[in-house]
Amino acid sequence: MYKHLFFDLDHTLWDFDRNSSECIAELFDTFQLGDLGIASCEEFSRHFIAINRQLWADYDKNLIEHGYIRAHRFPMVFRALGVDESAIHADLNAEYLRLLPYKTHLLESAKELLDYLSGRYTMHIITNGFAEIQAIKMASSNIAHYFTHIITSENANAKKPDPRVFQYALEISGTTAAGSLMIGDNYEADIMGAKSVGLDTVFYNPDHQSVDNQPTYNIRHLQELLTIL
Repeated sequence: MYKHLFFDLDHTLWDFDRNSSECIAELFDTFQLGDLGIASCEEFSRHFIAINRQLWADYDKNLIEHGYIRAHRFPMVFRALGVDESAIHADLNAEYLRLLPYKTHLLESAKELLDYLSGRYTMHIITNGFAEIQAIKMASSNIAHYFTHIITSENANAKKPDPRVFQYALEISGTTAAGSLMIGDNYEADIMGAKSVGLDTVFYNPDHQSVDNQPTYNIRHLQELLTIL
């Protein structure tokens, strides 16, 4: 039924939270953040992941630009923790961006799934992440070779859930919505965006989020894709 598969990257294949937590642990030690009054690495990581996730959600909704995320996430974390060390915010962000793309953790069963699908389907990535950073992530985790096209907001001149991203993806892949399937964890960006151009969708939904407009398929584990494809 499907010939082309379009995957989101972060939180769908690449384990963003685990990789990000490793980076935060390294930053906590390198910058000796405990000496600034932050109680623990775990508390720092918990606040960072929550704030960073919310900023990316705001970006998907066109409420903020990419640059805002980079400039404001660490100041927001420090404020939430009641710590004022503005002199190191820029250095923290620069080191985080340097370290993060080289982390290699994928979500459980992601590699086995890609191995199985490879050769059976033509696969692509659609991501709102920074093009250069996403390319390094895929190379570092050894999954770049599975994908024919990497569609980013930069080369599509729009970002998910804008229908233009998905239309662009279909055009450069030489396929149609009828022969394609979108797989992603972000209900608004991945699922509703893809549905707007007629794509069937797989909502990777490990937290069993309740939604009104149902995707074509709703899964809690990537292995469930093997029963669909």
